[in-house]
Amino acid sequence: MPRLATLFSALAVLVLATTAHADTWREHPEWGRTFAEAHLRGTLLVYEEGTKTMHVFDSARARHAYLPASTFKVFNAMVAIDTGAVTDEFETIPWDGKVRSIGGKPMTEWNRANSLASGMRYSTVWLYQEVARRAGQQRMQAWVDKADYGNHDISGGIDRFWLDGGLRISAEQQVAFLRRLADGTLPFSARAQEIARRITVYESAPTYELHAKTGWGTNAAQDNADPTRASDIGWYVGWVEHDGKRWFFAMNIDIRNAEDGGKRVTLARQMLQDLGAFGPR
Repeated sequence: MPRLATLFSALAVLVLATTAHADTWREHPEWGRTFAEAHLRGTLLVYEEGTKTMHVFDSARARHAYLPASTFKVFNAMVAIDTGAVTDEFETIPWDGKVRSIGGKPMTEWNRANSLASGMRYSTVWLYQEVARRAGQQRMQAWVDKADYGNHDISGGIDRFWLDGGLRISAEQQVAFLRRLADGTLPFSARAQEIARRITVYESAPTYELHAKTGWGTNAAQDNADPTRASDIGWYVGWVEHDGKRWFFAMNIDIRNAEDGGKRVTLARQMLQDLGAFGPR
């Protein structure tokens, strides 16, 4: 009995310690006004590492899972490296000759040979579809399971599951994934994680560094919290490093037109700036 009592005491201490260091969720109703002024509906979740605070607008939506769309390229790049689909982030894959356009405008950056690095920068869909095919269904599923990514469902085709297939992830899960990537604690090799960190650097300034990836999930009305509101899903995820501190973020919005999609980055940066992520408030 004394030994059992000691075990219970140790467990109680562990629970109290875990609770004491648990992240605090702080709602920001003022961000709701920012979304409303932009005529958008969505959520933003920001983990401020220094204070262990989850800043959020619409915590229910932040926990709702959606198609990851092109934000999955970050994960896909590490699978490509660790399965040998490509040797590094600079190896180019020849363009297949198919001219790809968006809204009738040819995508110049897509209509040529691409690498993991250029494909991340320009969100080249065909490039990341090709490396997923090279990795194959079995190895892709093994990595998704091992890394505990989203709902683990890669049904819908090896080159489609993150675009319009079964894969789903929430803003909360996106932030958790990015924190592990930044810390190098994902199950991928240290080299694959370092490459992913390098190719997601979107902006580097004297006082901060921004890692970021957008995503646009079309025909995603079935994922919306309100199924009667037909719209696509737009993502903007990443993290900011500034003055030895880090802010991890995940935004998703309902997209009804191209104008909505163009507002993601501006809105997220505005709210990150309010938190001091890019410098003095």
